Amino acid sequence: MGYTQRRVVSAAAQVGAALCAVAVLLPLVLISGDLLAKGVSALNLDFFTQLPKPVGEVGGGMANAIVGTLVLIGLACAVGLPVGVLAGVYLSEYGHGRLGWLVRFAADVLMGVPSIVIGIYVYTLIVLPLHSFSAYAGGCALGIIMLPIVTRTTEEMLRLVPGSLREAALALGVPTWRTIIWVVLRTARGGIITGIMLAVARVAGETAPLLFTAFGNQFWHHGLSGPISSLPVQLYAYAISPFDDWHRQAWAGALVLMGLIFLTSLSVRLLTRGGFRSTL
Repeated sequence: MGYTQRRVVSAAAQVGAALCAVAVLLPLVLISGDLLAKGVSALNLDFFTQLPKPVGEVGGGMANAIVGTLVLIGLACAVGLPVGVLAGVYLSEYGHGRLGWLVRFAADVLMGVPSIVIGIYVYTLIVLPLHSFSAYAGGCALGIIMLPIVTRTTEEMLRLVPGSLREAALALGVPTWRTIIWVVLRTARGGIITGIMLAVARVAGETAPLLFTAFGNQFWHHGLSGPISSLPVQLYAYAISPFDDWHRQAWAGALVLMGLIFLTSLSVRLLTRGGFRSTL
């Protein structure tokens, strides 16, 4: 292949890569633009401070749904993150045998299970015995959905850490457990946190499992053992309603939900970027 042909192939590859990058960004830009165009008009102070109005009345807000979403995500993180990170550490550092293969296979299968199936499972496991929908059940369902994502992401990020770092720490007499915590996890923490944020973004918009577990609540929740409102369920209820005002609030709720995910991801990336610099 001559010089001219190589330049043509290189230019074609660059154009193809650029088109693929645009194809990835285009859906996000279109969705964000549509949400901004249709959701901004319904955003006001009442939307963030007031409870939903009764059926047929105009106005109100989604304050209880916003708080409920944050509570459910917090419970999901409490359930899914410790187990997922520790499972990822095991697969990366010790999971070279049959048990590791089995855990890895189970995580891959669980990642493909529809979220509504997980919701039904938690419904039979927690809601039916306790005779009540609850925030605990919703957080548990979302935590199970997060679990395989965090596990596989943590494993892959830890595998990217050079083995020479482990060997250097062990050669200095550092115990294995301290090497994993202070060298391996510290080096890969940026990637691990990115995986955690992907898992949070995934569960933040889940609706089906919450219909069977947290259910929903038109009022403020009192404790975590009762039904709790959430933005995805509230959006679903408003979107299928026949009222134009509820449709506008549904668009605004979708905009707020996407804004929460964006701000959380941006904050974590800014914080971890400083961590990378200090590590390097």
